Amino acid sequence: MTREIDQSWVEEAIERYRRIEALQAEFDEAIRRVEVTVRSPDGLVELVVSAAGTVTDVRFLGPLHTRTGPEVARSVRTAITAADDAARWAREKLHTETFGEYRRLTEA
Repeated sequence: MTREIDQSWVEEAIERYRRIEALQAEFDEAIRRVEVTVRSPDGLVELVVSAAGTVTDVRFLGPLHTRTGPEVARSVRTAITAADDAARWAREKLHTETFGEYRRLTEA
């Protein structure tokens, strides 16, 4: 038994694929463009990070000469951890906003 090809189904599938490709391009651009600013808990270090996880700026907001090396290192590490968390949050938010109408294949 041969199966007939439903031309309208094929065209719809192609259109959905093209829409998903366009949304993926928008998402990829947005994660490079969106930035989040975070600070270490002690307020010494401020990092700007893109949603892609790229650190685009580092600022020291207080005097370093009054801090020990380990204190500065701890501030930098905690700011980096916060920046990683913020970038992940921004990516997830952008993903939901971009692809929210599409159901995941793993969902029932």
